[in-house]
Amino acid sequence: MATYGAVLDALGDPTRRAILETLRRGPRSVAELTEHVAVSRPAISQHLKVLGAAGLVDHESRGTRNIYRVDQDGLESLREWLDQFWTDALDAFADHVRRTAPGPGPTREGDQP
Repeated sequence: MATYGAVLDALGDPTRRAILETLRRGPRSVAELTEHVAVSRPAISQHLKVLGAAGLVDHESRGTRNIYRVDQDGLESLREWLDQFWTDALDAFADHVRRTAPGPGPTREGDQP
């Protein structure tokens, strides 16, 4: 599995992001990708190579064509990295609530704690 750094590096290029967005809508061949992303077939192939090395796309051979698709597992390292930020933010919020929440007030006789 690629690291989140490799995934971010691969997604740093707008053409690769456009390719990934196109593949998100369904598998495509290089020729089909050139209809959606305005670069040459050799350029698409080079970008697919980078996306593949980062674990973001996978392909299968169908005759003389390769059909590319998004590899959902490739996003896992990025997802885990981003989740750390949510965890930190939620932990900080919980700490804030514990520190600033009023303590229990006076109870009346017969109230349940």
